[in-house]
Amino acid sequence: MGWPSKLVAVLAEHRSSRAYSQMEVMAQMTKTIGIVLFPDFEDLDAIGPREALTMMAKGTGGEWQVVLISEDGEPVQSFLGTRYLVDYGYGNCPSLDVILIPGGLGTRNEMENQKHLDFVRSRGASCDFVTSVCTGSLILHKAGFLDGKQATTHWGAIPELRNLGGNTSVVSDQRWVHDGNVITAAGVSAGIDMALYLISLLKDAATAKRVQQMMEYYPKPPVFDEVPA
Repeated sequence: MGWPSKLVAVLAEHRSSRAYSQMEVMAQMTKTIGIVLFPDFEDLDAIGPREALTMMAKGTGGEWQVVLISEDGEPVQSFLGTRYLVDYGYGNCPSLDVILIPGGLGTRNEMENQKHLDFVRSRGASCDFVTSVCTGSLILHKAGFLDGKQATTHWGAIPELRNLGGNTSVVSDQRWVHDGNVITAAGVSAGIDMALYLISLLKDAATAKRVQQMMEYYPKPPVFDEVPA
């Protein structure tokens, strides 16, 4: 190989190395929102916020990413029977800046799953925001994040959250409650409201409004006769 060819090869290698270094730096700078899935989670609790948060992330040029996590990194079946592929397991999950715990009937089993509680507790401790939707708040309570905090949950689980004891002040008339770095949402669809509010904190109100517009999220459900609770 003559010197011109050697020079081209060296420059190409340098460019490749520099590009790889830049990619490494970008990866280190990327902030991560982790949504933790488990068997029998409620679909919209996770996927509603994921829709909003991923729309935000895709507009940040790599500043944010949204990942799905399961205990073993294997697909998870929701309460509705949908099987979701995930990005990480507990063992290889990257550092999280925001953690989101959905609800659903599966939370009752996860409240006794020490691996799940340990993961939520350890990763949540270093997060900027610890969040839940619906009965995901039961997990946050069990993991110790609701001590001395105001919090909410699905209307049907308000007594259950109160009965867990401690000094958590349970709120029953709000779509989401923000106390310190903990944000809890009421049931199912309220997770979208909470996610839009979270976007306004992670970025700004204008970004949250753009995401809301792209989602066409302006709920106007039909009005029915009063249904007893």
